[in-house]
Amino acid sequence: MGGAGHAGSKHDPAGGVSTRPAAGRAAKLDQVCVEAVALARAAVVEVEPDAVGEHLGVVPEGERLVSHYFACGLPGYVGWRWSVTLTRVPRSKTVTVCETVLLPGDGALSPPPWVPWHERLQPGDLGVGDLLPTSPDDDRLEPAYLLSDDPAVEDVPWELGLGRVRVMTRLGRLETAQRWYDGEHGPQAPIATAAPKAARCGACGFYLPLAGALRQTFGVCGNVFAPDDGRVVSLDHGCGAHSEVLVEQIAVVEELPTVYDDSEVESVEVSRSAGSVSAEESEEPYGHG
Repeated sequence: MGGAGHAGSKHDPAGGVSTRPAAGRAAKLDQVCVEAVALARAAVVEVEPDAVGEHLGVVPEGERLVSHYFACGLPGYVGWRWSVTLTRVPRSKTVTVCETVLLPGDGALSPPPWVPWHERLQPGDLGVGDLLPTSPDDDRLEPAYLLSDDPAVEDVPWELGLGRVRVMTRLGRLETAQRWYDGEHGPQAPIATAAPKAARCGACGFYLPLAGALRQTFGVCGNVFAPDDGRVVSLDHGCGAHSEVLVEQIAVVEELPTVYDDSEVESVEVSRSAGSVSAEESEEPYGHG
């Protein structure tokens, strides 16, 4: 069920429908069609028996052609209204129903504009088993047999050897390079800003440069211990697993041997306590004599 709004419909601020025709139109209300409110209501009741409200008004659409509007009682369709277009043939009093549609009024709740799927698609949406066909006119690709439009690199013969039907255009390469450079593997990534200033991927032994136009800026990390192993990184990206980063060694302090100064002998007088035996006195025998 659907339809488009009628050119002669005019909505007043109160939510009703005026009977003024569109500017420049000479259509007049056909009285026979205007009085066929019951017929118009019956056409809506046939579609939604419990969702037809009060009659809101009628507008002329053409000669012997009018549209009746009724309030909509469907849940979730606040501000919407039923439109029933009636007509009759000349010199006939029999009114017939042309169409019945549900149209949004002023302030109606309506869904957002429809966006094609290829515009809604975001990076990371592709799952296991999903297929993502590429449009034939994708501006990121061009036939591989055309001459390259990039003056900095002429790699068409190599790409033709790979047997690919299409290759990336300069626009596609620029968009890819900017996305990679601004992402988690560029110079502003937290792991790169926290690494030593000299620990840049371009000077790392594990850095594998890409081929083609992106070689000057990007490569692949080949360090199994690095968090970016197997990922494309920028030349000025970095981490603590750089091949030339050395941990500063703490110098070993050698322990000197103990030195005794025996060049001078200092005599010390020791006083004897009471009961001590002097050197001149005979030794006392041990035991009992």
